[in-house]
Amino acid sequence: METLASARVRTAACRRLLRGFAGLFAILWLVAPGLPAAADGGVPSRPAAAADDVGLRSLFASENREIHTTERVVAVTFNAAWNDAGLDSVLDELARRHAPATFFLTGDFADRHPGAVRRIAAAGHGLGNHSYSHPYFEDLTATGRRDEVRAADRALRAAGAGAALTPYFRFPYSETSPERITEVNGLGFADIEFTTDTNGWMGTEGGMTVDRAVSRALDALRPGAILQMHVGAPEGRTEVLDARALPRILEAIGIRGYRVIDLRTLLTTPPAPDAHHARAGAVTDSAGP
Repeated sequence: METLASARVRTAACRRLLRGFAGLFAILWLVAPGLPAAADGGVPSRPAAAADDVGLRSLFASENREIHTTERVVAVTFNAAWNDAGLDSVLDELARRHAPATFFLTGDFADRHPGAVRRIAAAGHGLGNHSYSHPYFEDLTATGRRDEVRAADRALRAAGAGAALTPYFRFPYSETSPERITEVNGLGFADIEFTTDTNGWMGTEGGMTVDRAVSRALDALRPGAILQMHVGAPEGRTEVLDARALPRILEAIGIRGYRVIDLRTLLTTPPAPDAHHARAGAVTDSAGP
C-alpha cells in the first residue's frame, strides 16, 4: 500500500511534469509560424511571408542599413504614408525592368488605399510594415510602439497583402535605437532601414529635383546598398519626384554592372557570420520620413 509520504512525492513530480509541458507549449506557441495574434494582442503574429528562422534571426539586433555582400547588388525600397500618387508609374517601370522592390506602408495608408496594397502584392513585390500612423517613436511608450506595429500588421493583412507581407519593419523617420529594435524583433520583425534616401519626397518646394534625386541614389551605389524612395505626396502636392527619377536610377544601376535583388532573399540566405557588425556600423545620410 502506498504511504502518504510516497503519494505526496508522486503528486509533486506530476505537478512538475505538467508545468514543464505547459512551458514547452508556451514556447512553441510563440515561435510557431503562421499563428494568429491573440485578441488582446498578447501573442505576436508572424508575418505571412515564409521565412527561414535562421535567416530572419540573422537580421535581428541590427538596423540593417545595407546588405552584407561583395556582390554588385542593390535593393530598391519605397515608403508610402500619404497617398498612392505615382504608384502606377513606379509599378510599370519596375515591371518593364523586371526589378523587384519592397514597399514599406503605414497601416493608415493600407486602410485608405487597400487597392494599392493589392496592386503591389499582385505585381510580386514585398510589403513591409512602416507603423500605423507614422509617429515619432521616441514620443511613445513601449506599449504604444508595439500597438503601432501590430495595428499596421492588421491593416496590411485586412487590405489583402497576403503572401507578399514580409517580416520587415522600417521605423518612421528612421528613428531607431537598440531598445526599439529589440522591441520589434520581439514582435517577429527585422528592422530594415536604408543606406541612402533620394530625398525625392521633399519635392521642388523642398529644393529637390529629379536630377538631385538620381545623383543621391547613384552616389550611394555600392555592393549591398539599400535605396529608399517614396510614392505619394503630402497634402497639397501632386508631384512624385521619385517616380520620375526611377527609370534613370534603374538604368544607371544596370549600366554600372549592378543588379536589383529582392530583400526577401535574405530570409533564406543568411549573411556571413561577421555581417552584424557591417550592418550595424552602416550610417545613413538622411533620416527621411
